[in-house]
Amino acid sequence: MLIIGIAGGSGSGKSTVVNKIASSLPPGSVAIISQDAYYKDNGHLTPEEKVSINFDHPSAIEFNLLIKHLDQLKSGHSIEMPIYSYLTCARAKETITILPKGVIIVEGILILNSPRLRDRIDIKIFVDADSDDRLIRIVRRDIVERGRTYIQVLDHYEEYVKPMHMQFIEPTKRYADLIVPQGGENQIAIDVLTSRVRMHNKD
Repeated sequence: MLIIGIAGGSGSGKSTVVNKIASSLPPGSVAIISQDAYYKDNGHLTPEEKVSINFDHPSAIEFNLLIKHLDQLKSGHSIEMPIYSYLTCARAKETITILPKGVIIVEGILILNSPRLRDRIDIKIFVDADSDDRLIRIVRRDIVERGRTYIQVLDHYEEYVKPMHMQFIEPTKRYADLIVPQGGENQIAIDVLTSRVRMHNKD
């Protein structure tokens, strides 16, 4: 089993890179684990408190469960990955069954921040993008997917996303085996990575 970790700032294009890698490999050979599924359940908080949740701080992630699930997959067991909603800030009662595959992709802004998680990742990737490009993507995403207004998105970016990126995400570049500038637009980097994965599958 090959475990690939794909990190990078919010709005950097991680999902595009993940999808391009997965689509270039044989169908059914890849399982994708999203860090976002492992945000702590905060459904009990008041609406005012939910607005103040710092999703960009490592303490927001239940890393113990994520690591436990990754170990179970590596041992050949299936897992029940949580489903998290940014609208309710809670986990759904339903889960997603993930089966062990030859390639496991773990993606999220903070996955290289955890030493224990890094130790379990065979290939560590950091998707890099200009801060302006990331902000544009964040604005579009948060308005459509998270129900925020334009002003709310900018306030949240200034108070949480930008400072947390500089403190907890940008420094993890040094742990990356491969840095991918321009995200999903960097086809050369994606081709290099997928070639490496295919070589591993042949071994």
